[in-house]
Amino acid sequence: MTASPRLSTPLTARGVAASRRRARAAEVWREFRAQRSGLFGLVVLLVVIAFALAAPLLFPAETLDVTRISNAPNQAPTWALPLGTDPLGRSVLALLVWGARASLLVGFAATLVSMVIGTAMGMAAGHFGGAAQAILMRVIDFFLVVPSLVLAIVLSSVLGPGVVTIIVAIGVTSWAATSRLVRAQTLTVESRGYIERAWALGAGDGHVLRRHVLPAVLPLVLANTTLTVGSAIISESTLSFLGLGDPSTISWGSMLKLSLDTGAATGGYWWYVLPPGIAIAVVVLAFTLVGRAFESVINPTLRGR
Repeated sequence: MTASPRLSTPLTARGVAASRRRARAAEVWREFRAQRSGLFGLVVLLVVIAFALAAPLLFPAETLDVTRISNAPNQAPTWALPLGTDPLGRSVLALLVWGARASLLVGFAATLVSMVIGTAMGMAAGHFGGAAQAILMRVIDFFLVVPSLVLAIVLSSVLGPGVVTIIVAIGVTSWAATSRLVRAQTLTVESRGYIERAWALGAGDGHVLRRHVLPAVLPLVLANTTLTVGSAIISESTLSFLGLGDPSTISWGSMLKLSLDTGAATGGYWWYVLPPGIAIAVVVLAFTLVGRAFESVINPTLRGR
């Protein structure tokens, strides 16, 4: 009979914490919905992601096999082919939908790599002092000074063309800005009173970073993630346009490269040149709108700007 009160306290505490997280999530969603630009960007992203996931159903892979199609190359848009055909006779609309899969995959995967590295480096640089902090800050400064796209091009050239190579190249070279933000937030969090109480009670570095610092910096990281995905998509398109992507993988960047190599732009075949460029611009804009809206939700001081 005496064991139940002892067990009920931690269970109740966990239940209260979970209830607070759900309430906070609901509050964030209500505030986000009030941001019309962010809501518009979210709708656009959901539509693009839905089309990308449904690409095999809408346009089976065999419809892009040049040995099975009979369409004329560089055919102007028609009712049957709303965006015409590419220089190989493939439907540009089908290529656009399939290209969304590769571009979004690279964007999300590279951003995940970048956020993990940036968060870990930023928390470590803000938490530790002495020689460790000096070394970490010099590494961060190096990646901030050197253009990330140049490093990505060099890394892609060394590792060889491919989707995985692009993901690694973008993720490993674009984390420095995130680490700076996380470090500043870590310093702010560790200056608060409850961190001092944790130290006084014997908490170690791992406990403080995992239980106190990480939950405090995650909202900032998530807001920065949506902005980083757009930059990663642009970087993927640039690397693919430069010929560093997988030639067998359809992406918006590879579509632009093929249009350049085959003279589609100079030949007046606008229906093959414009769609991938517009798609990149629209998706990057949508990610930017969502990121700015989410940033203003977690940081109310930005709402009036």
